[in-house]
Amino acid sequence: QLQLVASGGDLVQPGGSLRVSCAASGFNLDTTNIGWFRQAPGKERAGVSCISGSDGGIYYVDSVKGRFTISRDVAKNTVYLQMNNLKPEDTAVYYCAARIAWSLCELTDSAYNYWGLGTQVTVSS
Repeated sequence: QLQLVASGGDLVQPGGSLRVSCAASGFNLDTTNIGWFRQAPGKERAGVSCISGSDGGIYYVDSVKGRFTISRDVAKNTVYLQMNNLKPEDTAVYYCAARIAWSLCELTDSAYNYWGLGTQVTVSS
């Protein structure tokens, strides 16, 4: 059974760090693109970062470049999003998504056909 489970969300102060995880049960991360998306209150869901299964290629949205790092542990079937220097505008529900593919990953909803439930990240003092 193919399943994505995001975890690790929490309340953190501005400037703090947090790592969220995406457990990708049933997937082979060497042939699966994984994307992280977020949805803030009153806003549409937006792509944050993705990692390509075929070559590990990585992409970030401009607003998180230099602060967020995506990585994967193929043996554990888990993808991580390390978030540093968090800002209040990073507050959102964070979702991971997957698509079995041999192409480069993309930061658009339509590029993924498996979605997990989100995990809440709140950045506030």
